[in-house]
Amino acid sequence: MIPIAAPTFGPTEREAVAEVLKDGTVADGPVVREFEAEFASYCGVEYGAGMANGTLALHAALEALDIGAGDTVVTTPFSFVASANAIRLAGATPAFADIDPETFALDPHATERRVRETDADAILAVHLYGLPADMAALGDIAEDAGIPLVEDAAQAHGAQYGGDPVGSFGDAAAFSFYPTKNMTTGEGGMVVTDREDVARRAASFANHGRTQDGTYAHERLGTNYRMTSLAAAIGRVQLDKLAGWVRTRRSNAARLTETIEPVPGVEAPVEPDGRTHAYHQYTIRTEHRERFRDELAGAGVDTAIYYPTPIHQLGAYDDFDVDAPVAERAASEVVSLPVHPELSADDVETITAALQQTTIEA
Repeated sequence: MIPIAAPTFGPTEREAVAEVLKDGTVADGPVVREFEAEFASYCGVEYGAGMANGTLALHAALEALDIGAGDTVVTTPFSFVASANAIRLAGATPAFADIDPETFALDPHATERRVRETDADAILAVHLYGLPADMAALGDIAEDAGIPLVEDAAQAHGAQYGGDPVGSFGDAAAFSFYPTKNMTTGEGGMVVTDREDVARRAASFANHGRTQDGTYAHERLGTNYRMTSLAAAIGRVQLDKLAGWVRTRRSNAARLTETIEPVPGVEAPVEPDGRTHAYHQYTIRTEHRERFRDELAGAGVDTAIYYPTPIHQLGAYDDFDVDAPVAERAASEVVSLPVHPELSADDVETITAALQQTTIEA
């Protein structure tokens, strides 16, 4: 079976980990500081704060922006649950706005309406599947309302909007380095920002509220969300490879799109002008999803559904009254195909052949 994801680790990652083990500074240390600076530079911003995972990065970003109890954050109902959970963990309340049916990202018109209705205190935009949200429109909405804009870039390493990298548009952005992402540290996350105050507060929150390195000065509430040096060592190596991996993902995606466009009953993902898709997932739409998945499985191709249930319909969100028909329909139709850089030429041919032979409209 051709897998939906395949993390890549080579000798350079092993050598980097061995160096940290040899040095002995395996927890938070100088290697983390180096990775923070390098990843921030990659995103086109000044500051990075390493975290233990992407969910914690989102939480720390919100805490650093002073989003908490009594606040409302407008976000999407169509994402991994961590996007909304982080808002609630910070003590705030998510207000869900519906999505654009083609990009799966926040619909700017729905977002502007929800910001007004709820007198929102922030917007959290998700670059779902690796495609940037409409950052120009969302940035204008946030600016007009005088509220911060946060980017959930957990799936968007290497994506660009208007030629600039995601992570460089909001007051803060959060990335995940989970094993299936475009690059990984095993587990890990990062807050990136151009705001020194946000970077300082995020790093402090992740280190028990410590305000001076090397001391026991804890002047604000915090917790232990720190990234380890072992994770950062892997991340530094993976960051060097990221651009090449994204090119391969885009090449694989182009081949899949070329094949899918003539297939009846299947809609290929879009890439609007000015947006560079990083293809963390290659996600199509079809009203015949289960039959489509069965046929591809029969051809030896793994698929996955990200995500089968909108966040507002999950049990943890039973008390949220949300009107999001576009998100609900998307959740019933989306299915993702393998697009990762570990696909061989034969793998891509197998996938395209399976797509050409699908009979879902027969």
